[in-house]
Amino acid sequence: MSGTFVGMPSFPEAARAAVGDTTLRANLRHATHTIRDKRARAVAELDDWAALRRAGKEIKDRTLRHLDAYLLQLEEAVTAAGGTVHWAADAAEANGIVAELVKATGETEVVKVKSMATQEIGLNEHLEAEGIAAYETDLAELIVQLGDDRPSHILVPAIHRNRAEIRDIFREKMESWGRPAPEGLSDNPAELAEAARLHLREKFLRAKVGISGANFMVAETGTLVVVESEGNGRMCLTLPETLISVVGIEKVVPTWQDLEVFLQTLPRSSTAERMNPYTSMWTGTTDDDGPSAFHLVLLDNGRTDALADEIGRQALRCIRCSACLNVCPVYERAGGHAYGSVYPGPIGAILTPQLRGTASEIDASLPYASSLCGACYEVCPVAIDIPEVLVHLRERVATEGGKGHRLEKAAVGASTWLLDHPHALAAAERLASATRALHPKRLPGPGAGQWSRHRDLPDVPAEPFRDWWKRNRA
Repeated sequence: MSGTFVGMPSFPEAARAAVGDTTLRANLRHATHTIRDKRARAVAELDDWAALRRAGKEIKDRTLRHLDAYLLQLEEAVTAAGGTVHWAADAAEANGIVAELVKATGETEVVKVKSMATQEIGLNEHLEAEGIAAYETDLAELIVQLGDDRPSHILVPAIHRNRAEIRDIFREKMESWGRPAPEGLSDNPAELAEAARLHLREKFLRAKVGISGANFMVAETGTLVVVESEGNGRMCLTLPETLISVVGIEKVVPTWQDLEVFLQTLPRSSTAERMNPYTSMWTGTTDDDGPSAFHLVLLDNGRTDALADEIGRQALRCIRCSACLNVCPVYERAGGHAYGSVYPGPIGAILTPQLRGTASEIDASLPYASSLCGACYEVCPVAIDIPEVLVHLRERVATEGGKGHRLEKAAVGASTWLLDHPHALAAAERLASATRALHPKRLPGPGAGQWSRHRDLPDVPAEPFRDWWKRNRA
């Protein structure tokens, strides 16, 4: 399993294979429709939802404009509270820092809270290569890990699995990771949850090192916040002796008061709950309470580059609620794996190409993984205009002349020259009219041919308009 999915095919190729999987499509359809319907009801309960959405956007924008100052304030507050701050420019540096911190404890295993940032940098794979076992404790992440699978949803990583598949994974794989599944385990949700609880309990009680991400970091106090629904996060954040948190630099908010907005919008947009069952907050270390050592690894990994883009930077507002995935017609049919990133769906289509660049085939194809219907923008709790960013990134990809765009770029260049030279344009029009009987009904080639597969090319008139005009209106 890879956190970055290097070498995957472009989105159209991966999506074509996914669309043919009827079980996958049924799983996705049922799950996304259920989540989005519940979310709509939860949001409708608040008369001031539009005001909360606007406030979230403004807080995030203000923070991003002064991100350098807030990060330094955060570092000072964390250090004053007994924590240690590390700065990581990229995935390799972050992985190296975490591995060295774990080795310094003498431990060879860690428990993890669900973390998109650690998946982004491929931390589990790096720790495994260093002889350190990393155990996922979120139920869905556990399913993905046991199944040697990849997450396919921001909120529900195992959304592509049904109960029968999960039962089979538990029966076949749990024993090799620790406590085996109970005899006669069925696909009853309560039994599956109990099997996971028993399997994880021994890991919680044994582990000396915990690794987490964070939903928010409060600059004024150095407080980190994790919201979750199962309680596994609370166990990982309080029981180990050493806690290491890997967090993207965009997760900082200026004040405690700012949390008021996001702790209302995040649970309703993600799990359709009025508040999260578990909201854990910690500030540095405290004697005889919680971990005795706390390390915060602040991760850049392309975020500074995204911040420099005035249009693209709004992707950094994202609070990882996954609402955009649940309303996206493309995601519902293609699933998360087709995006080739830990960030699937509409937000992944604009965030991943900015973090990783558009040099690879999969990254260059992501801005096109959308119908531009705008449903993602309508549900986003921080008002990210995803369609605007998608069009912006498409322009970037086309300008760079990547695969599939070199011919387009050459055609646009030739057309520009032709339109700048009227006599040459007139000659081309006459030539096109004179040879119109030879024109094909479909464009050749894999690129242009795709466009005209279901369209007939328009017939060229027998006479150019300018010639007709001279004869009849001169």
